[in-house]
Amino acid sequence: MYKTPYQFDLERYIDPRRFARIKEFASGKESPLLVIDLDVIKAKYLELKASIPNMQIFYAMKANPMNEVITMLYELGSNFDVASVYELRQLQRLGIPPERLSFGNTIKKDEDIRHFYEEGVRLFVTDSEYDLQSIAKNAPGSKVYFRLLTEGTGADWPLSRKFGAHPDVIYNLILQSAELNLEPWGVSFHVGSQQRDIGQWDDAISRCKYIFDAVLEEGIELKMINLGGGYPASYVDPTFSIDEYSVEIMRFLTEDFGDHLPQLVMEPGRSLVADAGVIVSEVVNIASKAKNNLYKWVYLDVGKFGGLIETIDESIKFPIYFERQGLADEVILAGPTCDSMDIMYEYYKYHMPDTTQPGDRVYIFTTGAYTQSYSSVNFNGFPPLRAAILPPAK
Repeated sequence: MYKTPYQFDLERYIDPRRFARIKEFASGKESPLLVIDLDVIKAKYLELKASIPNMQIFYAMKANPMNEVITMLYELGSNFDVASVYELRQLQRLGIPPERLSFGNTIKKDEDIRHFYEEGVRLFVTDSEYDLQSIAKNAPGSKVYFRLLTEGTGADWPLSRKFGAHPDVIYNLILQSAELNLEPWGVSFHVGSQQRDIGQWDDAISRCKYIFDAVLEEGIELKMINLGGGYPASYVDPTFSIDEYSVEIMRFLTEDFGDHLPQLVMEPGRSLVADAGVIVSEVVNIASKAKNNLYKWVYLDVGKFGGLIETIDESIKFPIYFERQGLADEVILAGPTCDSMDIMYEYYKYHMPDTTQPGDRVYIFTTGAYTQSYSSVNFNGFPPLRAAILPPAK
């Protein structure tokens, strides 16, 4: 097999000065370690906020619930999309007031709805009759928004099927909510995480317009569209910029709603925090399975169960950087656990310098979202992925 020199476009994913700071900070520390740069999150938040005027941001804290991330975003003016009573309690410990929160999970117990309501939260999502009735019973008078079903076509991490309902179902739920003395506030959707097809928002917004018009004929005026998430992070495959997404989405909204735009809400997660994270890992072993195998197996000290679960089906392709020089080997990358599922990339081949040795450090970029929060508690005895905040530049 003909080999070319190992190449990696480091500056595409990270500022070299920031990378040098991360390396210095992680030097001597046990790996794997997720290092988060708050300055990147701040810049992403301000960029997104500026790209769509008068938009309310409800950060999807499940993407990265580190206290430092939550506190900084709160100070910048963010609201929070909350998925459970456990996230609610964390926000309460940090002093986040209930008027800055929404219960954004369509799957919730009666007692959880009651607890949110008792703690002052008055904004709930729904997509089913039972859940709507439970909100009416346990959170009377609350604002409700209704999640539409989308296909998630074009997304690296689709969120279709499990969440949302067909427009006809949503229409009936909205009418019923008014009879239950709830306040039908708006409609939401999510086109899928890491959505590369901006046109998916066009289709979803058109469905929102249909709902707005249909219920208005019954005397109900909706006031909000929740655009969900879906904006991209900088993984291996290229994407458009935040501004390019926002310009197109605003065009779709204007085409359907004209000058009478509803309140716009967004629930970003990945797009705010992913680029801020670097996992510092280590090569544990490099092995060949047979004499004539074309590809070496490279085992890292982090894998699917240690924070890289989004490599399942090789859905999210993280940029992975080996520091040595040499010719480029195409390799299979696997994690450290005693589970055959713990293979990150077998069919999509990553390149590694042929001079790489066990013990070398490996840097996995764009890992600030859905890594530590997805890692297992004690599988094979491995602890959850440790994380640390990069100290400010001197």
